[in-house]
Amino acid sequence: MYDNHNRKINYLRVSITDRCNLRCVYCMPKEGVSLLGHKDILSYEELLRIVKLAVQTGIVKVRLTGGEPLVRRGIVDFIATLKQVDGLKDITLTTNGILLDHYAEDLFRAGIRRINVSLDSLDPEKYRSITRIGDLAKVIRGIKKAESVGLSPIKINVVAIKGFNDDEILDFAKLTQEKPYQIRFIEYMPIGDANLENGFQYLSNDTIKEIISDYMLLRPTDGPRGEADGPARLYTLEEAAGKIGFISAMSHHFCDSCNRLRLTADGHLRACLLSDEEVDLKEPIRAGCSDATLEDLIKEAILKKPRGANINCHETQRKKCVRNMSSIGG
Repeated sequence: MYDNHNRKINYLRVSITDRCNLRCVYCMPKEGVSLLGHKDILSYEELLRIVKLAVQTGIVKVRLTGGEPLVRRGIVDFIATLKQVDGLKDITLTTNGILLDHYAEDLFRAGIRRINVSLDSLDPEKYRSITRIGDLAKVIRGIKKAESVGLSPIKINVVAIKGFNDDEILDFAKLTQEKPYQIRFIEYMPIGDANLENGFQYLSNDTIKEIISDYMLLRPTDGPRGEADGPARLYTLEEAAGKIGFISAMSHHFCDSCNRLRLTADGHLRACLLSDEEVDLKEPIRAGCSDATLEDLIKEAILKKPRGANINCHETQRKKCVRNMSSIGG
């Protein structure tokens, strides 16, 4: 289905929980967030129903997110069920990697073929600092296990932050010379209250490209894009096994090509990450609405999708979302 700005909407990000085993500083305040109760989040049956109807509107790709999706019991069986949905061509998952060593093989057997791992530092102390409680060694073990069971490509998401990990840009880029990973630098975005309490600063991907280019020539690798591809622009270093991607939501807005919806764990359909306008699906579902009514609500969200987000690289002009990233699902 196309929205009112002639964009084909075919990608749904599904947050299956707001709970997480980390407390990343840009994702939630240090005191944490009020967790939804078990009855407040959508059941797997409700999620499955929404996905099936979303596929009928043209969704072909689903990404499972959180919080941390691997902390929700039953996720492997849910993925196996999603794989049976006619018309759904791609199911992926974003994880912080803490539990990946345990789950990688089961995820592969259930039908996951590629994953994204959020990892903002290769230094154990800095990693613990930004996650507040994280153990980098567990993430590294998880990535290695994912590679060993056949998950590919493994995409490593790095939120680039001036004054925190800008001295690790080359360390991440060099990983692609030996490993078939896709290292993706993501510009720091103003989401939720957590951004008000830290001293982090925005770092543009243009600057990151310059840092890497001073080390070695970056060659663009963008060819024909898949119908549900995300916004990353891909490059490679000479004779590298992997790729380097740039997601530049702040410096180079990609709203004109945005193809996604986001379903929050508490059942709200969000058409734009930086817009707080949502369509409630949970209440109608639990009131016994028909599939036709539910499908109309999904179409309503698509048609309400704004042309663009009000974002700006200058700190004083940035718009902040009411929800924290942990409750949106990224």
